[in-house]
Amino acid sequence: MENQKKPIFQIEQNELSNIRRVVAVVSGKGGVGKSLVTSALAVQMNRKGYRTAILDADITGPSIPTAFGIRDKAVGIEQGILPIKSKTDIAIMSVNFLLEDETDPVVWRSPLISGAIQQFWSDVIWGEIDYMFVDLPPGTGDVPLTVFQSLPVYGIVVVTSPQQLVATIVAKAVKMAELMNVPILGIVENMAYVQCPDCGKEIKIFGESHIDEIAADHNLEVLARIPIDPAVASAVDSGLIEDIEFGWLDRLIERVENTSS
Repeated sequence: MENQKKPIFQIEQNELSNIRRVVAVVSGKGGVGKSLVTSALAVQMNRKGYRTAILDADITGPSIPTAFGIRDKAVGIEQGILPIKSKTDIAIMSVNFLLEDETDPVVWRSPLISGAIQQFWSDVIWGEIDYMFVDLPPGTGDVPLTVFQSLPVYGIVVVTSPQQLVATIVAKAVKMAELMNVPILGIVENMAYVQCPDCGKEIKIFGESHIDEIAADHNLEVLARIPIDPAVASAVDSGLIEDIEFGWLDRLIERVENTSS
């Protein structure tokens, strides 16, 4: 499913880029695993043979480079900026690739941040990309608005966690997408449970989830429930996200493929 009408604010991609589908990953608040889901989607779709990319739109809190273990700096040529390729050939662009020191804070006002994201789309030479995943900062502020207006987003994935407070905030992200007329592919619940290593029982450490109620209110599906797994956390911290198996994303992957066919 492609956007039927080009919004008046939508900007052109680099002349050497051919990005076919853009999926944005959003959350109502920080700390729910949005970057994990973004990275996992790119990795899984890459394993299926698609050419994938990640545009890290979380300018002030980028975590994608750490997950992929990338410390390189982006290089510019006459036609634009070259993205960094991961070890499995996923194209990635993040503000960390442009900073002298990756720990330097990005102390920019909103117009500069929005402009940087637009440049990540228009000035970066992405090449041939089947699926680009955009990692958005939490909330419903300038950056999500910039992405929804400037990029041809054909669908979004909403990430949440089981707590009632978070689920309520997620409703704001869902309603923003509806206002912007961007289709919502589904909801992912992270930290849904811990699986006992001895008996296999699922332990819901945050109590019963409330996300099904939010999904039902908006006629959406919860397409993945991600467990808390110390092995996954360790791999991400070590830059080894491409070594993780993401079986819990199968339904979401299927939705992404079927929606864009």
